[in-house]
Parts: sequence; C-alpha cells; structure tokens
Amino acid sequence: MIGKICGTGAYVPPNVMDNNDLSKLVETSDEWIRERTGIVRRHIADGENTVSMAVKSAESALKNANISAEEIDFIIVSTISSNVILPCAACEVQKEIGAVNAVCFDLNAACSGFLFAYNTAQAYIASGIYRTGIVIGAECLSNLIDWKDRGTCILFGDGAGAVVVKAKEGTQPSIITHSDGEKGKALTCEQNDFIHMDGQEVFKFAVKQVPKCICELLEANGLKKEEIHYFILHQANRRIVEAVAKRLKIEIEKFPMNLQEYGNTSSASIPILLDEMNQKGLLRKGMKIVIAGFGAGLSWGASLIEW
Repeated sequence: MIGKICGTGAYVPPNVMDNNDLSKLVETSDEWIRERTGIVRRHIADGENTVSMAVKSAESALKNANISAEEIDFIIVSTISSNVILPCAACEVQKEIGAVNAVCFDLNAACSGFLFAYNTAQAYIASGIYRTGIVIGAECLSNLIDWKDRGTCILFGDGAGAVVVKAKEGTQPSIITHSDGEKGKALTCEQNDFIHMDGQEVFKFAVKQVPKCICELLEANGLKKEEIHYFILHQANRRIVEAVAKRLKIEIEKFPMNLQEYGNTSSASIPILLDEMNQKGLLRKGMKIVIAGFGAGLSWGASLIEW
C-alpha cells in the first residue's frame, strides 16, 4: 500500500511584514534582503498561533480531499514552535476539527520536519496499521526570532500547510534521509532563547548535500531527472534553490518557489507550496514530484511523490 495525497490545505496570517518594514527594525534594506535571499515579504502571526494555523490548514485539506474528520486515523504535526507543550499540537488539532478516531503526535525536525512526518505517514500506511491521515507542518517562528538580529529576522515567517494521505494500492518508493548531529551547532534554538544560525555553514551544507540526496533518491527508484516534473525544495533561500538546480543541471523552472511571499516557514514551507500549486491546477495525476527538506539537526532528505 501507498499513501496517496488526496487533499492539500494551507493557512498564512493576513498580517504582512515586507522588507521595508524590517529596515525600520534593523540595519538593512529591501535591495539587500532580496539580493541575498529572494525574500520580499513574510506573514507574521497577530492573534494566531501554531495550533490555530495548523487547524485552519487541516480543515482546508479535509475540504479539498472531500472527506470527513471522522475518517482520519492519525494526525502528525511537524513543528518546533508550538504554543503548547502538553497536550501536543496534534491533539489540539484533533479536538478542534473533530477527528475523534485519530491517534495524534508531534514531530520535531525543523525544516526537514514535514518530509520526515510525511515519511512516517507513509510507513504507517505501508504497514497496514492505518489507512488515512493528515500530515501538517505548522510554525509560528516570529516567537523565536530576535528582531534585532539581522541574520535571522529577515528570513523567517509564520504559516501552516497540510496534506491528507489515503491508502491506495501501489508500491512504496524508496526514501532518502540523513542526519548529522556533529554539525548541529550551525542552527540552534535553546529553551527561552532565540534561533541562532551560522548562515554560511547552513548554505554550504544545503548546496552540497541536497543535490547528492536527490541523486540518491532518483537512483534508488530507478528514475532519471528528466522524468521528474517538479522538485519542491524547502523554501529557505532563493540562492540555495538556484544552486541546487545548477548543480543538478536541471532547468530552474522545475524548482517552483514562493519564498518571496512567505519567507522561510520551516516545516510549513513544502506543504504551503504544494497547496499553492494544487490550487493553481499545476499538479496533475501521474506527475512525479521530488520533495526535499534540509535544516537543523543537521538533517536532510528527499522523497518521491506520484500525484
């Protein structure tokens, strides 16, 4: 069995902070941020939180899938920024949407989190333990940002994305995932502190490991890069995405981006982009899509989706 995505959903706060707004907080400019990151604006929670955004994305995904909350067997929320510790964010989502039959838990893998949560969902379905689930990436990173640190405050935004996966006949494709705790200091956030990042180290890690990981994935599944319709990467930085495309020698048009609008939303970035593309009608049945996440841990990986 394989878990097919049968619905997508997303939510971002209506409150927008653009680069000019940030220039009033730290020494920066619209031109400086665009040139180094590709980011133009980001959405910042104002009255919302991680759980409330996760709920809205889940409700949207259920509506898109045309299934009821009672049909859901499991809910996995990937987040590093939940507004609750106990109970977990997934249980709070369950309560709000009425998924009374679901088992729920959170997963913490930062910017690789949605990918790891999606793989976990696939394992549950392939084993026959569960048939239908919701995988959510939700972050309220504005609560973890030092708004005086130019190196981080220009990058991050808030939002949530979700997919509904349902068991269908099929063979589970191979997945590729890696972690390297020895390099974890490059991106950290300790309790009662802010996110700290060695930007150059993270950039070098991403542009080296992500192309290698994608090549591993294609080889493991007996596919050529020409057979892939889209490569949906974690939306961290335009220069990273462009560098990955260049190293793989694949046209940049196959690497959709929306980071200019939302910034880096960590585990929410891939499902927000998936939903955006789905709503625009860009994803058609039978398309092969690679999703790739990378970030704190350090951790990284890639998975294959057939739409």
